[in-house]
Amino acid sequence: MDKQLYMVSLGPGDSELITIKALKALQNSDAICIPTKSPDHSFKKSLTHKIVSKLMEEHDFSKPIIPVYTPMHFKKEDWQYQVDILYKGFEEHTILSFVTLGDSAVYSTVYYLLDIIKAQQPELYCRSEVIAGVTSFSQASAKVKKPLCVGDSRFEIVPLLDKEVPCTTIYMRPKIGMDTELIKEQGELYTFENMNYNGENITSYKKSRVERYMTLFIDFFK
Repeated sequence: MDKQLYMVSLGPGDSELITIKALKALQNSDAICIPTKSPDHSFKKSLTHKIVSKLMEEHDFSKPIIPVYTPMHFKKEDWQYQVDILYKGFEEHTILSFVTLGDSAVYSTVYYLLDIIKAQQPELYCRSEVIAGVTSFSQASAKVKKPLCVGDSRFEIVPLLDKEVPCTTIYMRPKIGMDTELIKEQGELYTFENMNYNGENITSYKKSRVERYMTLFIDFFK
């Protein structure tokens, strides 16, 4: 059986905010890889471990846990160490899940690891799946019953840093027939049409004209 890697988003700290798809991935895995900031690989202060443990208890399943030491140094050798733990896990297991808080698309370790896997083991990269999750700011919006954007407004995610940083731009709510000439590509621009519906289509370029109501353009930073 081919190896399968799930990168599972757990949501913003509430076990009830995990998606059904994420839960199924954990249930179908042979083992679950959980990051820990503790050098002794313990989970004493790990919210991630607490969520996974609660999910296993409430949904009546049990999986071996593989601790993944994750120092927050943002160094390539640390990410390589974590990837090596995944490789070692695959020596005993066929299906692994690596879990992350929040949504994997927003300030997550997941893509540092996937970039390394893509270069070193492209076949495993092709058999990996990233499972999206609820973000902290979408839950914050819900808690106070205030929208992040409505009508013709927009919202921004701004890292509190004292330097200029690369930017991903999302273009939403286009009208059918609209010309996309005004969208200027800065990084890598993708077109997403009818995601999760019949006729889903994803292209790694900007379509010149909007053909479907449910169309989304994302200009990913390089």
